[in-house]
Amino acid sequence: MATSMENGIGENRPKLNAYACACAIVASMISIIFGYDTGVMSGAMIFIKEEFEVKESQLEIIAGILNLCALVGSLCAGRISDIIGRRYTIIVAALIFMLGSLVMGYSPNYAVLLAGRCTAGVGVGFALMIAPVYSAEISSPTYRGFLSSLPEVGISVGILLGYISNVAFSGLPLHLGWRIMLGIAAIPSLSLAIGLLKMPESPRWLVMQGRLGDAKKIMYKVSNDAEEAESRLKDMKKAVGIDENCNDDIVKLPNTNARHGEGVWKELLIRPTPAVRWILLAAVGIHFFEHATGIEAVILYGPRIFKKAGVREKKKLLRATVGVGLTKLTCIIISTFLVDRVGRRKLLLTSVFGMILALTGLATCLTIVDHSGDQKIIWALVLSLVATYAFVMFFNLGLGPVTWVYSSEIFPLKLRAQGAGIGVAVNRLMNATVSMTFLSLSKAITIGGAFYLFAGISVVAWVFFFFFCPETKGRSLEEIEVIFSRRRGSRSPAMPNNKEVDLQSVTN
Repeated sequence: MATSMENGIGENRPKLNAYACACAIVASMISIIFGYDTGVMSGAMIFIKEEFEVKESQLEIIAGILNLCALVGSLCAGRISDIIGRRYTIIVAALIFMLGSLVMGYSPNYAVLLAGRCTAGVGVGFALMIAPVYSAEISSPTYRGFLSSLPEVGISVGILLGYISNVAFSGLPLHLGWRIMLGIAAIPSLSLAIGLLKMPESPRWLVMQGRLGDAKKIMYKVSNDAEEAESRLKDMKKAVGIDENCNDDIVKLPNTNARHGEGVWKELLIRPTPAVRWILLAAVGIHFFEHATGIEAVILYGPRIFKKAGVREKKKLLRATVGVGLTKLTCIIISTFLVDRVGRRKLLLTSVFGMILALTGLATCLTIVDHSGDQKIIWALVLSLVATYAFVMFFNLGLGPVTWVYSSEIFPLKLRAQGAGIGVAVNRLMNATVSMTFLSLSKAITIGGAFYLFAGISVVAWVFFFFFCPETKGRSLEEIEVIFSRRRGSRSPAMPNNKEVDLQSVTN
């Protein structure tokens, strides 16, 4: 039976390893830079439209093209991280994003701005895929949810910094303000790329390369004691087909193709096992619903929503978005402390239920405001703002952070990087879809109708999570495929209680 310590509860809960926590924090810095770009663009678009005199459709393209390019980046990053390692993949992400930021900051016209946005998007795809995977692979089961949530915390910190940057630079001359907003991200990108050289590689990736000696050294650093380190190392060996009692520093893997991720696409998409098929469905589904429920509409077009709700001045609009950023960050931080104690599944279901209520309220209030003409209905305006903040709150208490934790931990070791890449690609596709269609959708069915649509999708999301996403709290990464194997054929989405499972099936 699983002990209270293994499940991360009770008096025997082990302490958080400081070295593993520091590694996860550094890896999450790349997410801060991406979050900054997302947040700052919401305000920068106001000034870009004014200087370049672009159409609404062109603004939608600027907003969404980053995510389409991130889709490409995430698919490439999975295979690249299997070849060069998790650490160097994060460095590549930082350098690509730095280049994109410099181009955006220089932009003399719309076309160059678009090119810079595309370049940054590729770096975003790398970052979104690799940061949660790296954090998950160095974490113990007890704190994996907490450490894997840190990239999402980083995104929230970045979004808030982007909103603050909007306010800080909005008073500069038109041709200068928004360029500084976008270009300044190049500085932390370069600093991060240099700092990452001192980070350790993922021990699970090292085991996949047969470098057991290097993996053991790092595992002893990210574990609290030798017993924990050896136990986790044995699970990793077993997952890639190495004798768990092997003590050689370098070994030749039974399947040498696994070292660089060859054949993974076939195992994921063409001939997956029943367990892998279920895992892929869960990963794609959770990434699909994260953005299909409309969070990007609020984050990216917050100033427009607040303007519809009655806030008119530019400064006040930008300050209102700072409030969104503060709400997002606060709730993400709360969630990181809940995810290993409450569990992924409970947070998901509670979060989405709250989102349904908030979206329905927001849609109703905005519809009333829309039909009020010149007459101001104060209570509807106030409730529109309250519902917007409530939606951001519920999203970031569950669905936002759990998406990245869940999808980074459920794939078997050999499939993890490229499987996570598929999930991120779906995530970015839906992000781009919402980003590039929200303004047009609002014109077609009204802004209230758009949020009613998001509320309906949230209902479908709740049903999906209830039936297709079993609990993974407190389980080692090497056990989770077994959970999905047992979940198949069972109507209960709960995790099996017996921890004594046959881990050999993970490698079959």
